[in-house]
Formats: sequence, C-alpha cells, structure tokens
Amino acid sequence: MSLSKSVFLVLLLVLPLLGWSQARPAAKPGSGQPIELISANSLEGGTFNGVEIRKLLGNVSLRQGTTLLYADSMYQYLERNAIEAFSNVRIIQNDTITITGNRGTYDGDTRKARMVGNVTLRDPRMTLTTQLLDYDLANNLAYYSTGGHLQDPKNTLDSQFGYYNTVSKVFSFKRNVKLVTPENTIDTDTLQYNTVSKVAYFFGPTRIKGKNQNLYAENGTYNTATKEANFGRNAKIETPEYLLGGDKLFYNELTAYGVATGRVSMISKKDNLEIRGDVGRYWRAQGRAKVYGSRPVMRNISGKDTLYLTADTLVSIEGKPPLNKGAVIYAYKKARIFRSDLQGRADSLTYDRQDSIIYLSHDPVLWTKKNQLTADSMEIRQRRGKIDQMRLYGHAFSIGLDTIGNYNQVKGRTMVAYFGEKAIKKIDVVGNAESLYYALEGDTAVSGVNKSLSATMALRFADDELQTISFITNPEAKFIPPNELKPEEAKLKDFRWRPEDRPTRRQTLGKHFAIPVKPKKKPAPARKPPAKSSKRTPAKK
Repeated sequence: MSLSKSVFLVLLLVLPLLGWSQARPAAKPGSGQPIELISANSLEGGTFNGVEIRKLLGNVSLRQGTTLLYADSMYQYLERNAIEAFSNVRIIQNDTITITGNRGTYDGDTRKARMVGNVTLRDPRMTLTTQLLDYDLANNLAYYSTGGHLQDPKNTLDSQFGYYNTVSKVFSFKRNVKLVTPENTIDTDTLQYNTVSKVAYFFGPTRIKGKNQNLYAENGTYNTATKEANFGRNAKIETPEYLLGGDKLFYNELTAYGVATGRVSMISKKDNLEIRGDVGRYWRAQGRAKVYGSRPVMRNISGKDTLYLTADTLVSIEGKPPLNKGAVIYAYKKARIFRSDLQGRADSLTYDRQDSIIYLSHDPVLWTKKNQLTADSMEIRQRRGKIDQMRLYGHAFSIGLDTIGNYNQVKGRTMVAYFGEKAIKKIDVVGNAESLYYALEGDTAVSGVNKSLSATMALRFADDELQTISFITNPEAKFIPPNELKPEEAKLKDFRWRPEDRPTRRQTLGKHFAIPVKPKKKPAPARKPPAKSSKRTPAKK
C-alpha cells in the first residue's frame, strides 16, 4: 500500500472523533471541569429530542479530575456536562471511595451523583448498602432516605435516613437507628457515628442493651472501641441487681464502673429500697455502690410503713451467697433514721438487709413514741417490717415521759427492749441496773417514786405503762413520797433528755424525698348583698 493511501485511511478514522471534540461547546463560565472519555467499545452520536447525546456502549470509562466513572453503557450529555449510566455502574473518587449500583446519573458541573438499585459505598473503613444514594463529590457528602445498612469490621448499623461525610468519616443517622456491636445493641432515633474514632453520638431517647446491663439516656456518647458511655439527660444504667440513674452518667463496660451525678437515684431490685443523692458511684464487679452529696437518703418500703435513712455518705455492698444473700448499707457521718414508730441518730450506722438489723455507733440515740434510748452502741432488730428488739450496749439508758410529764428512767450496762405490736412490752437490764418510776394516782397526780437498784432487772409493760419490776440479784428498792423527793433524786446519774435532737420527717427526707407543699386555697370571694330594688311598693288604699 502506498504511503498516501495509509495517511488517507488514518485521517478517515481520526476525523470523526475530532469532529465530536470540535462540536462540543466551550465550557461556560462557572461550569465544572469537562467529563473526558477514556474508553468505550463503540460510540454513537446524534441529537435526540433536541438534545445532543453520545451513546457509549461496552466497558465505558470516563474521568473528571480524580473521579473515575465506569458502566456497561452511558449517555453523555455534552451541552450540560452530565451522564446517565446503566448496568454495573461504578464511581471511584481519589482511589478511596467506591460507589456501585445498577443505574446512576452524574452532573459534572455540580459534581453530584445519584446511584439507584443495589447501591454500595465502600471506603477503607466501612461498607454502606442502600437502594438509592445521592453523593455530593464537591462537599464529600453521601446521603440516603430509603433505608441503609452500614458494616465495619466489628459493628453494623441500620437506619431510615443517613448522611456520610467521606472526609471526616462521620455518619449521621435518623429514624429507627440500630447499632449492633459485639457486646451491645443500641436503639435510638438520631445518632452520629465516627467510623475512625468508633464513637457514637446520640440525640434523643436511646437504649443500649448489653449482656450484663442495659443503659438509657436522651443524649450522650458511646465509644464502641473503649466501651465507655457518657450520658446526659435522664440517664440510667440497669443491672441484675440495681437501677442507677442521674442527670449525667458515665459507665465503662470493661471495668464495670459507673458514675452518676445530679438527682441520682439507685434502686435495689431485690427489695423495695431506693437511695437518692447528688453523686453515685457503682463498682459492679465488687457489688459496691456509693452515694453522697447534699445528704443522700435511703427509702425502704416494708409493708405499710417506710424507713428513711440519711447521712453524709451511703454505701451499699451486695451480699455474697451462700453465706450472705442480702446487701449491707453503711451510713456515715451524721446518720439519721425516721419511721412513723422510730426515729434515731448516730455518727455511724449499718443496715444489714438480710437480717433486717440496724447497728448504730458513736453517740447513738433512739426515740419510739415517748421513750428515748441511749448507749455506746445499739442494735435494732426487725421482724416483718416492725421493731422486734432494741439492744443497747454500754451505758444503756432509757427515759420515758409519763402522762403528766415526769421522766421514768432505767439504766444499766446492757439493756434489751422487747416490742409488742404497738409498744415496749419488756426491758431486761444486765449489770448495775437502776430504775426510777413515778407512781401516779389516776394519771393526774404523783403518789410517790419507786427507786430500785439491782445487778439484773426485768421490767414488764402493758399499754405502754410499767406493770412489774423483777429484781434478780442483790435488789435494793425504796418508795419515796412526793414531799420527800429531793431534786437530785428525780434523775439518775448521766440523765440527758434530748428532744431537740429527735429527727423530723422533713429534716430526714431533705430535698431528695421532699414532701410536696399543698397550695393554699384562695379565700372565697365575699358574697355581695343583693341589690335593692328601685321600684316602690304602691301604698294600700
């Protein structure tokens, strides 16, 4: 073949492509970079419905800057720098983001793409699948509204709506959001998830269900890598033993340690017990909880009565079966207790919930009705929610007011008071027992004073009044008429009446179980007298 003929054939092949290139109008001011054709098995061009189109068929590949577009076939709109892609559509951005789907569109000027049908978005950290995805390449933002599924090496996430910033690697999800990790399932309505830091940010009611605990909050964060949660607004953590809540809550699943602050509430599920305070700390592995700040209060409902306990600090320690199944509450300092039939105070207090025993130490004092009891240390033993015994150890002293205000007194080294259904029925005194009781005539006048001394003494009561005194060893007793009673003989040694120290309900409950104040009723408006009629009664004839 001659050289002139070869050149002629090359020109025949190249001229059509040069014609298409020359036919394309110059880029408009402000328009995007032109979309360039890399390859295609065949090319058809023409005007359809007044629009200039290239039909690219077979292994089509295009490029715009660092963005590559692939498909089995495409329509390229030359005048508006856009394409439509069909079958095995793929978009690759900066060699990191890959989007695939059945069909797609791409606008080269706005750099916005839409992928439809079995859509998958992949980057080195995760894979997103959905049915319809819009991707703004200029702002690096992908979003869907027909439901999406996110998968990374350890976690999955589903939601109705989602937005993904491919630069910051942050997802934003809305409506029916479910994040599943190896340890937990998170359900919420609005959530942000950073695929780099593995931190989830939620806004709205959120529930985290785990193997050993459940958490709830209305905003906060959860780190799926470190297993740390920081919750705000009505936060709660629930374990098989406790329900701990507060305005804010931090919990580390790996160390099983939590801290709640602001209107803290800790509820024991084993019994009707609740502790409220300002700060609560919980060590689940140790079965230990601590509440303090603004005088925390424990409330224990038993039957028809409720026991309240307050101190500077309250500590609850779970029992360890089989030796001890119940928990123990430690209260210190300035402990106070209040119940309708019992009030008391001490510097330190221990409440054994398994045996229903309350131990008081460091200047304890108890009141039941008109009786005051003091000692170096005390025990309150309960049965079926009611006082069964009070045991006083060291310098035991009991003082009771009679109907006309006299002080009946009993003291000794050790004292045990036994209670009936409503009041004290018996007191046993062991060691240096002394008693001083006023004898009354008709509950209105003093007929004398019974004063006795013995190593051991037993006093029996009926209807809250002394009936008999039994002296066991070396008794000494005398009756003193009123006119012979000297002032110093009216009180036993170490007598101390302390009504001002008796806790009230309002003082014990504090702000945590505040009694609601009933609004005062407004006085009814004064009734106006009926208006006088201006008509005059006609005079009788």
